[in-house]
Amino acid sequence: MTPHLDTVRTTLPAAVLWDLDGTIVDTEPVWLAAELSLAAQHGATWTEQDGLDLVGSDLLEAGRKIRRRMGLSITAEEVVEALVGAVSEHMRHGDLVWRPGAREMIAALAEAGVPQALVTMSYDVIAQAMIARMGPNPFDAVVTGDVVSNGKPHPEPYLTAAATLGVDPRRCVAIEDSNTGTRSAAAAGCQVLVVPNLVPVDPGERRTQAETLAGLGPDDLGRLLPPEGAEAEGVDA
Repeated sequence: MTPHLDTVRTTLPAAVLWDLDGTIVDTEPVWLAAELSLAAQHGATWTEQDGLDLVGSDLLEAGRKIRRRMGLSITAEEVVEALVGAVSEHMRHGDLVWRPGAREMIAALAEAGVPQALVTMSYDVIAQAMIARMGPNPFDAVVTGDVVSNGKPHPEPYLTAAATLGVDPRRCVAIEDSNTGTRSAAAAGCQVLVVPNLVPVDPGERRTQAETLAGLGPDDLGRLLPPEGAEAEGVDA
């Protein structure tokens, strides 16, 4: 389906805040391969569903879950270090599968002068490896899992991005593919365009679902915003 977009638009978003994994690049198979490799190294069991259960999660929390599920003797931090190393290597040198319409939307927003931020639970080394392969950096701010105290689904990552850009999160559109990320963005007060990838995302307040970004443009994102002055007071806890 395509998002329900009103015919009247008052403005473009103050900023567009992008998730990375599964939203800009289809990295979830890369993460799963890294998790399976780690399991094999330690003689542990891991499944595709185990990997899907972690989609969008804070990496250190994911490392704790992996450690428990695999029964590993290494620390959660060492789990994360191994996974981040494998994924960042792929981002630098592997074949990247870009999500349909994502790069086109990023370019159109840059052309329209709309500020953009990358808001990801991947670590900075992964984010920078992807950005390096995009040509000129389109992002005015980058918020990663290793620079926030509370990862998604806490609103801190999106609130941090909006504060860095100097914009009201309630006038921003976040683009997400997971329940965890969508909850984070909605709790920060953003309107969320949900483009599911590997996992379904629950409906809820401030969420609009679309099958793809292909064929959409900045004006479509602007139509997701409430009328000026109609934002709900405050943000969710």
